[in-house]
Amino acid sequence: MSKKFLASCHCGSVRFSVELSDSFNTVRRCNCSFCSMRGAVAVSAELSGIQVLDGKEYLTEYRFNTKQAAHYFCSKCGIYTFHQRRSNPKQFGINVACLEGVSPFDFESMNVMDGINHPSDGGGGIIGVLTYRKATS
Repeated sequence: MSKKFLASCHCGSVRFSVELSDSFNTVRRCNCSFCSMRGAVAVSAELSGIQVLDGKEYLTEYRFNTKQAAHYFCSKCGIYTFHQRRSNPKQFGINVACLEGVSPFDFESMNVMDGINHPSDGGGGIIGVLTYRKATS
């Protein structure tokens, strides 16, 4: 089941539409060094599922280690918007915080993927589940 959203960075300079490939069934976190530092919650979209509507000139690309994954950020506000996945180069990982009406705190639990031992290197898979519970007063 796919689901379409409008999305943007924090300052609104980069605006895009995205059609998720399997709604929120792919919601995940990753433990690689980069994902651990940025703390984003991601979902998947096919490469054809993203259309940058405004601000393409503000997108900055970052690649590290194997240089296979391309991570895109707004050069004005610094927010990670999406990345072309190393584990599946036919897909983008989308920052759920950029999706209109969606918050990373909307998900009670999500899988944590082993990006330290990447699937492309013979490792990977689910290494845990991150759970979010709202505090009660």
